[in-house]
Amino acid sequence: MPIDVRVDHPRRLVVARATGVLTDGEVFGYQRETWSRADVAGYDELVDMMGVKRIELPSAARARDLASVASGMDRPGRPSRFAIVAPQDEAFGLGRMYQAFREMDPTSAKEVAVFRTTEEALALLGAKGPLGLDDAGAAAPGGTAPRAEGS
Repeated sequence: MPIDVRVDHPRRLVVARATGVLTDGEVFGYQRETWSRADVAGYDELVDMMGVKRIELPSAARARDLASVASGMDRPGRPSRFAIVAPQDEAFGLGRMYQAFREMDPTSAKEVAVFRTTEEALALLGAKGPLGLDDAGAAAPGGTAPRAEGS
């Protein structure tokens, strides 16, 4: 499964790692399945695209569609931060488009930023040290249960 979702409840952080070929359905599935959960409402988010080999989207306009869906799922009064790690040019460009669409949406409650390195992303999120992730989260898209670090 190209998107592995892990939840660090003590840090109020959702970490999603995408690998291989990333498809439109997987991205929208991750958004709907993960962010419809009440236990992660208002959490910060880190999406790691370092392992993505190729992105298959019907069009770049899907970044706007995803931003609209995501903004609509934000919990009012619970602002949070969203860091995207995208070292590849294509992923970085799509991430920046997504960032712009989120910034233009008045219902968005997430500060979005795109970075080339994990260190920069973690600095935005204020995350220091190893991410202590647990198995308490819901299944990742495709029915795969999240795994703890080192599993």
